[in-house]
Amino acid sequence: MSTKNDSMPRLIPSSEDVLAVLTKTGAFRHGHFVYPSGEHTPHYFQMPLALRHYQVARELGVAVSRLLRGVQEVSSSLPRITIITPGSGGIPIAFNAQVALGAEMIYWAEREDGQRRFRQYVQINKGANCVVVDDIIRTGHAIKDAFNLVKSMDGQVIGCASVVRFTSAPSEIDGIPLQSLVEFDTVWYKNEEQCALCKEGVDLEPVRF
Repeated sequence: MSTKNDSMPRLIPSSEDVLAVLTKTGAFRHGHFVYPSGEHTPHYFQMPLALRHYQVARELGVAVSRLLRGVQEVSSSLPRITIITPGSGGIPIAFNAQVALGAEMIYWAEREDGQRRFRQYVQINKGANCVVVDDIIRTGHAIKDAFNLVKSMDGQVIGCASVVRFTSAPSEIDGIPLQSLVEFDTVWYKNEEQCALCKEGVDLEPVRF
């Protein structure tokens, strides 16, 4: 993801380079979007549009792994770490980060009956050192659920990283910084009455999440 003017490739790509890739693949979109919550925004991320490309998923996963290597407790625990992702969207990033880190285990959670949990019979090892990885952190709720899931199974989270994090989301959970390749400062309008795009008559596109 290095630019042509770089004298050498960056170990961790810049936010601008990552956003350029997400834009090119259609994963970062501009327009007028409304979430199920009723909130309006001029930007929307649909990360699977980028992660369907093997090379993009690999490069982003490796870049996320390098963020995690910068955490002393993570680097000193390698390869005996477990990677957790709170949903299916983060799986491509998690698997590529696992390969780059040489991590022993990888787990992904799913929402069932309003709760985030692992599949039946899936259990992390007691005392496991875990890192939580995701493609995007919008509110931080899914990440918090993953932290709680790890703690409920007597594991501990020692690192967390994603491709994109909205600046409106928490910057840390339980003292663990939520690192990301892109810190995105999005614009939110609480409803139609407050939305500048509605007042301008910009066509509205509903999104599912």
